[in-house]
Amino acid sequence: MNRTNRSLFTKTALASALSLAMVTGAQAGTERTIDVSLPLGPDSQQGIGILKFGEELERLSEGRLSIEPHYDNALGAEREVVEGMGFGIVDAGISSTGPMGGFVDEFLLFDLPYIFDNHAHAYAFLDSEHGERLAQLAEEQMNVKVLAWMENGFRHNTNSVRPLNHPEDLDGINHRTQESRVQVDTWQALGANATPMAWTEVFTALQQGVMDSQENPLPTIYDVNFYEVQDYLNMTQHVYSPAPLMMGLDLFSSFSEEDQSIILEAAQIALPVQREASQELEERYLVQLEELGMTVTHPDLDPFREAVRPVIEQWAPTVGEDLVEAAINFDY
Repeated sequence: MNRTNRSLFTKTALASALSLAMVTGAQAGTERTIDVSLPLGPDSQQGIGILKFGEELERLSEGRLSIEPHYDNALGAEREVVEGMGFGIVDAGISSTGPMGGFVDEFLLFDLPYIFDNHAHAYAFLDSEHGERLAQLAEEQMNVKVLAWMENGFRHNTNSVRPLNHPEDLDGINHRTQESRVQVDTWQALGANATPMAWTEVFTALQQGVMDSQENPLPTIYDVNFYEVQDYLNMTQHVYSPAPLMMGLDLFSSFSEEDQSIILEAAQIALPVQREASQELEERYLVQLEELGMTVTHPDLDPFREAVRPVIEQWAPTVGEDLVEAAINFDY
């Protein structure tokens, strides 16, 4: 366990007290409403997946188990929510994997650029033994249970300066990254001035000109109205971003075996619905973002891949060279 993890679980007294409270409320046969945190709104790819999860949870439990979604970071930023699940303060939630690499090095895999070719490649890898191993690491080092590997999707750049046809076009651009060391190195390798910033601060920073640039999947770009403060949409497809649906491990363990099975089944039924919605929204919003005035650029990605190759080489030993190799070359 790294230094961050040791710090994360020093609050054992608080976690124990909260776990006791959860046990009393999650016994078999009792009703339970699970609070679920989402970074985005109800019409987003995340919202669609969570609502399906809730529907199936109620159906399978005959109404005993239900969810209460909390949209737009109402329960805290992603890192706070992940920590909160580990402590037992937050029941469940979706988070991008960006903040999770601060707790488990292997999750930095999803910050590495140009690892996955397409959705089929990413799904096959996550649904394999490698996804199971990453979920096990989340349990061991973060005290959270991965219920399903939902997604944010492939990430693309937006900025208010110029279209990106080549990495050199990023020179001098102030780019916001997630709170990830790998992402900072990636965007510096591409020539940008990279600065990590909490998600809740991004729109205002772009609006005020503190930041010029950000990157996200198209449904997120649309959902957050980035088109109001960004002129250029560049289809860089540089990172595939999972958005795992998770639950605090102590809470999950406090449910009966029957209810644990119901929770996992509901999540797995919702998973393909969420993934399909994510892809459909990506196609729809590419058209709509251009109609809303964004200039869309489809650059040749080979120079971008070449520019960030040293980042993969630098971080592979930390992430695990075997894991990086398995992801890049996974047979799908």
